[in-house]
Order: sequence, then C-alpha cells, then structure tokens
Amino acid sequence: MEHLDAYANLIVKTGVNVQAKDLVQLDISVNQAPLARLIVKKAYEAGASQVILRWADDTILREQVLNMELDELREVPAYKQAEMDDLVARRISRISVVSQDPGLFAGVDTKRIDAYQQYDRKLLFGLRQVAAANKISWTVVAAAEAPWAAKVFPELPESEQVTALWDAIFKATKVYETDPIQAWSAHEKRLQEKAAMMNREQFKALHYQAPGTDLTIGLPVNHVWDSARSINEKGFEFMANMPTEEIFTAPDCRGADGVVYSTKPLAYGGQVITGIKLTFKDGTIVDVQAEQGEAVLKALVEMDEGSKHLGEVALVPDPSPISQSGITFFSTLYDENASNHLAIGNAYAFNLAGGVDMNEEELIEHGLNRSKNHVDFMIGSDQMNIDGIRQDGSRTAIFRNGDWA
Repeated sequence: MEHLDAYANLIVKTGVNVQAKDLVQLDISVNQAPLARLIVKKAYEAGASQVILRWADDTILREQVLNMELDELREVPAYKQAEMDDLVARRISRISVVSQDPGLFAGVDTKRIDAYQQYDRKLLFGLRQVAAANKISWTVVAAAEAPWAAKVFPELPESEQVTALWDAIFKATKVYETDPIQAWSAHEKRLQEKAAMMNREQFKALHYQAPGTDLTIGLPVNHVWDSARSINEKGFEFMANMPTEEIFTAPDCRGADGVVYSTKPLAYGGQVITGIKLTFKDGTIVDVQAEQGEAVLKALVEMDEGSKHLGEVALVPDPSPISQSGITFFSTLYDENASNHLAIGNAYAFNLAGGVDMNEEELIEHGLNRSKNHVDFMIGSDQMNIDGIRQDGSRTAIFRNGDWA
C-alpha cells in the first residue's frame, strides 16, 4: 500500500518522536506485519536503540478469554509484570496500534470479560501512570482489519471494506497531505490556541445541555487545558493520539451533578455499548443505564472506586472533519474526535499545574481522580450547548449548537 510508508514515518516522527537511544515498544496485531516492519525500520532510522514488539491476535485472545480458568485469566504472571515494570523504569516510548474487532467478545460471559480487563489493568497500571504524567512518549494510532472494517462499512462489498477503512484512516491522520508532518504541526497550533483561550478563563465549572443531557462539571483550581501534543520528561514533543481534534482537561472528580446521555456507540471490552445514560451526584455515578451492553458498562463503573468518577472533559466541535465524515468508527480513538466526550476513571496529572510533580495523595487533594480505568464516551452533537461558569458565578457561552460560540 503506497501510503503505508508515509503513515509509519508519521507515527515514528510525530507520534512518539523517536530520539537517539530511545527504547521503543510496539503493540500491534499479527495481521499488521507490513505496517509493523515499516514502523520498526523507521524507528531504527530515527536512532532507536531497540524496538520491542508485543504481537496481538484477536482469535487467540478470544479463545483464551473463553477457556481459561477465571483466576488464571485475571492473574498477571510475575515474569510478565517484572518485564513491564522494567520497561517502565527504562522509560520506553510506546506505540499502540489498535485494530481490534469492536465485537470481539460478543456473546462472552461478562465475568470472563471483566477478568481479562482486570489482567490488562494490573499489567499496564504502572505504564499508564507514567504516561498520564507525560514521563514517557506514547501514541495511539489505528490500522484497518477486516472485522472492524465490516462493522464500519457494512453497506460495501466485502472486498472494498478494508480499503475504505484505510482511506478513512489516512484522511483523518493527514497522510494524503503533501507534507503530513507539517500539516500536523499547523493543526496542533490551532488546537493549542483554543487551549490557551480556555486556560486564560480558568472556569470554575462547565454546564452541558443537550437533549437528555443536563450536567454540571466542576473544574479544579489551576487546571490546565491541553491537546494531544505533549512534552515528555526529557523535553521532547510527541502526539498522544492520531487523529486528534480535542482539547481536554481534568475535572474536579468531586463536582459532577446531573444526567448525561451518550451520542455515539462505545466499543469497550470487545463489545459495543449504546444508549449510555449516567446520573451523577456530588461527583459520583449513582445510576448506570445503557440500551445495549449495560452489564459491561456496570462492571466498568464498579471496577474500582475511581471508576465511579470522571477523569477527563474534552471539547470537540461538531464540524470537525471526523464528525462531518458521517462515519461511526466503533473505535474510541476516532469517535471521540467527532464529539465532545468525557472519560470515566483516571485523570492526567499534567492537566493540573504542577501535577506531574505531585504524589497520588496530593493529586487526590486537588480533585484529580485516580483509577486503573480511563474510558472515554461520546456525548456531543450539533444540539449541545456548553456554558463556562466563572468563580463569581457569571456565565459565558463556550459551545452553541455543537460548535465554538
């Protein structure tokens, strides 16, 4: 595929921005070997000292989840945890290429899905904590595979589905641009300007209103709005998500009140959850409903105490290119960039001034949620209005009819 080389180059140079002597970890499906080879080649050309591959196979994973004993399924072997902890200590740069079938675990007992999710969270907890503090470079990107493409483009002949999904991925990540890296630089500058505007305001809270939604979310003192462009502890820039259309910050996890409805499906735990309705009181989720996948959603909210609270608020205008494409991707990486969204679970320490230098207790004192989870769900539409509430109680319009006011 002629554009795959440009995509790999973008992932390495803009995504994680590999530097000399960097240790790189690549998580990718066995079905994406052509892309994996290109990423490895580009990483070594950029100066990586070593590229470590973690291959994934959906078919094998489903069989494991279906057949392993529950205790073994949720338990992380000591040697795997030791290896992961060592990579975290060595400050790996992590590339995660997602291509999983959104319905991989359809029909699987939710207890088994929950056990596997516990395994995944325990194994990657340390890695996710250093990523949440921007101590490492990390990026999440996507690759087209047949089961996912069939879900996104069911109206197309089977022979055309994967090609159509690759086309959508390349459009969203600016691979078709004459200079994709420069195009990303200009795009990120625009997002940073929006983040700077919100940082100057330092709102006390945001009030969301849309059909079925009436939710007020408090913001901590000295919160920081950011975009996917980040800087690691060595001072190098990287792009955490590709594509990205959002600016985001951490809420005060003690201050959400009201009701919110989802506007797009959530692909989580190998299942698709639709029609989400969450009710909040004093920051805590007190009622969980969904039209489809409710049991999976409830298990997510009950995973740990932090899963009952919010860890991210993100603003994405409805006229964004991904929204206007009209495509539902059944992938959070893409669908979150078509819609305002919230995240259940862990907050990013860098979304608080001085947060990356705080310990867990200090972050909690400032209102930042701590959890093994971080799961985004989409709430935006062309009917959503958002007001910013200032410290003195006055209000100003931020979004009207799904776009910047």
